[in-house]
Amino acid sequence: MSSKTGKEDSEKQVSRNKLYRILFFLICSLQYQSFAQVTLGGSTFSYKSPKTYTIASIEFPGHGEHDPELLKNLTDLREGRKIKIPGDDISIALERLWKLKDYADIQINAVKIIGSDIWLRVHLKEKERMSRYKFTGSPSKSEVDNIRESLELRAEMRIDENTINRIKRITKSYYINKGFYNCKVNVIKKVDEILNERVRLEINVLKGKRVKIRDITIEGAKEISSAKILRKMKKTKQKQWYRFYAASKFIPSEYKNDKESLINYYHSEAYRDAQILSDTILHNEDNTISIVVKIEEGSQYYIRNISWIGNSKYRSGQLDTILGIQKGDKYSQGILDTRLFMNPAGTDVSSLYMDDGYLFFSVNPVEVLVYEDSIDLEMRIFEGKQARVNRVTIKGNDRTSEHVVRREIKTRPGDLFNRNDAVRTQQLLSQLGYFNPETLGIEPTPNQEDGTVDITYTVEERPSDQIELSGGWGAGRIVGTLGVSFNNFSLRKLFNKGSWKPLPSGDGQRLSVRAQSNGVFFQSYNFSFTEPWLGGKRPNTFSFTGWHSVQSLNALSRDDPDRAFIKMYGISTGLGARMKRPDEYFNFSTEASYQYYVLQNFGSVFTFTDGFSNNLSLRFTLSRNSIDQPIYPRSGSSISLSYKFTPLPFSLFDGIDNYDDVPDQEKFKWLEYNKIKFSSSFFTSLSKDRKLVLNARMGFGFLQEWNRNLGPSPFERFYLGGSGLSGFNLDGREIIALRGYGDNNVSPSQGGLLISKYTMELRYPVSLNPNATIFCLAFAEAGNTWNDWKKYNPFQVKRSAGLGVRIFLPMFGLMGLDYGWGFDQYDKGAQGYGQQTLDQIRKGQFHFTIGMNLGEL
Repeated sequence: MSSKTGKEDSEKQVSRNKLYRILFFLICSLQYQSFAQVTLGGSTFSYKSPKTYTIASIEFPGHGEHDPELLKNLTDLREGRKIKIPGDDISIALERLWKLKDYADIQINAVKIIGSDIWLRVHLKEKERMSRYKFTGSPSKSEVDNIRESLELRAEMRIDENTINRIKRITKSYYINKGFYNCKVNVIKKVDEILNERVRLEINVLKGKRVKIRDITIEGAKEISSAKILRKMKKTKQKQWYRFYAASKFIPSEYKNDKESLINYYHSEAYRDAQILSDTILHNEDNTISIVVKIEEGSQYYIRNISWIGNSKYRSGQLDTILGIQKGDKYSQGILDTRLFMNPAGTDVSSLYMDDGYLFFSVNPVEVLVYEDSIDLEMRIFEGKQARVNRVTIKGNDRTSEHVVRREIKTRPGDLFNRNDAVRTQQLLSQLGYFNPETLGIEPTPNQEDGTVDITYTVEERPSDQIELSGGWGAGRIVGTLGVSFNNFSLRKLFNKGSWKPLPSGDGQRLSVRAQSNGVFFQSYNFSFTEPWLGGKRPNTFSFTGWHSVQSLNALSRDDPDRAFIKMYGISTGLGARMKRPDEYFNFSTEASYQYYVLQNFGSVFTFTDGFSNNLSLRFTLSRNSIDQPIYPRSGSSISLSYKFTPLPFSLFDGIDNYDDVPDQEKFKWLEYNKIKFSSSFFTSLSKDRKLVLNARMGFGFLQEWNRNLGPSPFERFYLGGSGLSGFNLDGREIIALRGYGDNNVSPSQGGLLISKYTMELRYPVSLNPNATIFCLAFAEAGNTWNDWKKYNPFQVKRSAGLGVRIFLPMFGLMGLDYGWGFDQYDKGAQGYGQQTLDQIRKGQFHFTIGMNLGEL
């Protein structure tokens, strides 16, 4: 019985299989028939037997603003033309109409067919036009302004569903990046009541509350602590009481980047197999989220053997030395990449080759063997041939003359390509101050066939001229300064009418005019001109400066014999040269200057009240400047050593042996002194994005006499304290800032002969926009002055610390506001001694400056 039943079941199964095959064949046949046919209007055409038709008539109902004749030419469908249906003619016509982006729906129908003639109708439905749009809901005005810039919507713009979706996507993305993770955006179309044929859009935004991160849990971290891992997530931070200055917002794009940073950190610590197994986002009731990241660390790996293949220029031992990775070292992907490709100091394998012309060089580290926790690496090198520079092109210099940019370029046609020269060129162009340092670009275009490379330097002009408005306090009165500095002036174009826009510019010369006054009591006038490339062939600097100032202690007329005043006239000229040895960062300059002083009843500053004095001096300066950019430096240093002295020993010819009874007005008719100054400033980036910068400065100054019998000069002394802006530079004095203390209060009333100063600043930018560069800083500094070598102690200084902000506007220069706290009492004999108690000093004070300091160490 069972055997019979099994046989019947088997026969039924065979019958069902046959039925399935028949059905499958019928379905495939129907599908083939449908794919082999095309319907145009109510007519069906077969791909098996396409036919040729002559267009008897064609219409474009709904064409809107486009003329039908224009559409006929565009689609190439016109009366009398023969087309094949089915064929490419209809498809091409549809494609061209869609490219107009003016229609929401397009249909081509065959109205009737008689013989080989066909009547076509192209139904067009225009996209709606938008007259205006507005935001509703909860966005602020500033948020709306920012979103509008991204949307790029304009009146009379055609809109469709894609436009609506784009509006939603951009708006929602903006709020998500602000931390509003649950933001909702809805776009409503309404008929415009004023323009009936137009629509207006209402973009309704319900941004809700910011979603903050309550906590982040790291699971699976055994070898590296969770706290260290969380620090590597730079933007995704959990709520902490001490992070009051930044919200713990959840931004998906930043969270994704932070997860990549987390794994990169593991790889840099030799955990080659580290991976994120899962990450979970949990929504809490208090509008916060909790993040759980599960990590598999894997094992730590070590280098066993490193071999080099393909290197003929340099021996493997030389490359091992540059690489600096030994057997047994941790297999850190970060260190390996830095030593091969991108060491900031330029001491990587790639730089070794590229600085010698091997532009086509490449190196590929390959793991040839992984045994337990050890790895054998094979460095596969392709050296290629040396490349020579073919063409050098400059783009973007709309204002600056071509030769001004080109003379700073180190990569010259015919030379071997040198990456260090290209980087140095970028640095020199940045130091000019004419271009935005954030957008300076180098684009090499190599041609491997002929072994050449074309280099394009892209620059973006920025305003470099400045209007100086300085305010300070000196001699018990407000001192105002107005000046203009044209830092990209052109004397050559002075008589070219077309170059006055508003002044001739582009040749890199500097012209400055400056006036300083507090009314009838003080006036100062300065003029200076600098040519940075004297002769045009070498970077030899020529400068000329002239100035005149007068200060009165009373407001009497010029003819009044009781008027108390000092007048000063001065000129100086200088020559400077960029050196090639020890390296091209060095500069050497010489300056000769002459000042003439006239005093009448003026006893508040000098040791004599009536008479005149002459100051004829020479100054030699050796400096080295490798700072990457002038406004917000991130790397490099500036070091300067100067020696200023009076060249003639006038006291040897005055016939006086004993100066005890000689009045000061006779002793100092011709000044005698020698003055040495040393200053250094170092910039170091502390973060990977190179924004957090440490600036360390140090300076010393010494003023001495030639003739001990004559005594020290009352001129050229150091005045320390305050903002470094207050006071009048009447006697060649150097007014140097020391925040946290009163203006000039740290030094004696007649200035110091010796000075030491030390500064540490931690800087972080708020905006690096060249039109408004803003950065915050925290500082700690110390300094003091002395009048006796026996009492000089560079560590016996007045200390202070504080916070500040700097704003650089191209038209106004650098402006600053600091608040500093002093820690030490003034020395006996200092100008501030007895004026402030230590408790008053420690309360702190504001220091406001507009413009640069008069003197700086």
